[in-house]
Amino acid sequence: MTSEDFARLLEEFTRSAESGDGARFAAHFTEDAVYHDYIYGPHTGRADIAQMMQGLFHRDATDYRWEMFDPVCDGTQGYAWSLSSFTSTIPDFAGRRVVIDGMSRFVLRDGLIAEYRESVNGGVAMQQLGVAPERMAKVFGRWSGWLQERPETKAYLARPKGSRRG
Repeated sequence: MTSEDFARLLEEFTRSAESGDGARFAAHFTEDAVYHDYIYGPHTGRADIAQMMQGLFHRDATDYRWEMFDPVCDGTQGYAWSLSSFTSTIPDFAGRRVVIDGMSRFVLRDGLIAEYRESVNGGVAMQQLGVAPERMAKVFGRWSGWLQERPETKAYLARPKGSRRG
């Protein structure tokens, strides 16, 4: 995939996410793709990814916007910085507007997304929502556990300082 192809993919990917059409969004992924979401966790396959977008994202928020900036791509992997915003519809936080920034990593195969991961400071979103500190601590504990249990994190920690994966 060229850099221009990747930029076009990101444009349609984010427009699809904003639309709330789960099938349209999931069509940008391979059949066996995994979408690692920082709130809702991993979702595997197009049907699960479509349900996440339509049944979770657009259930819990309205006025959803998402734009990607500064995309880079080497043909098999791509990265981009993003801004996204939404208005919560969750009863405890209804009507609160949130804006966050993040970094996204895409593993690409045959012109589609095979794996998506994001790095977002969810604490910024929770503060804007007005989440109670004790509830934030519980969520941060879960996120910390996810990070520490990932195979790549375990491999990284098992290597001695100064060594690099070859």
